[in-house]
Amino acid sequence: MTITINGLPAELPGDPRVSLLDFLREHLHLYGAKKGCNQGACGACTVLVDDDRVLACLTLAVQCEGSSVTTIEGLAKEGELHPLQKAFIEHDGFQCGYCTPGQICSAVGMAGELRRGVPSHVTADLSAATIALSHDELRERMSGNLCRCGAYNGIVAAIAETCAEAAS
Repeated sequence: MTITINGLPAELPGDPRVSLLDFLREHLHLYGAKKGCNQGACGACTVLVDDDRVLACLTLAVQCEGSSVTTIEGLAKEGELHPLQKAFIEHDGFQCGYCTPGQICSAVGMAGELRRGVPSHVTADLSAATIALSHDELRERMSGNLCRCGAYNGIVAAIAETCAEAAS
């Protein structure tokens, strides 16, 4: 059983009970995704599976067989930071940095949801072909990612700027 992690093939663990988070951290030594609550409440472990954001602590590694997983380590291409990584630095979207990888992966997944027209709880027009990333829309979509330091203003500014640039 194989899985693709950040573009490279990896053999899944023999134990089907291993979470994706533990597989990434303990077997592959990819420490970007953090173990925060280990209950799916904080979002620190958010990664992308086939471009959809998932909580790695609640996902079994074997569930991702044949899938492509992208962690924070896989977002940078050829030594160049992902635009969201740059924006988090420019807007001071982190303090301790513990939640930052999950926040960034979640925001990348959220941008994909917007491009596909996936509505959120606060989307006014559920039949709209495109969804504008308003302040409320952004905060609702990112509500599953907590920041203990309270760097939310920088996080929101970084995501809003990056999504606005991508839309133009």
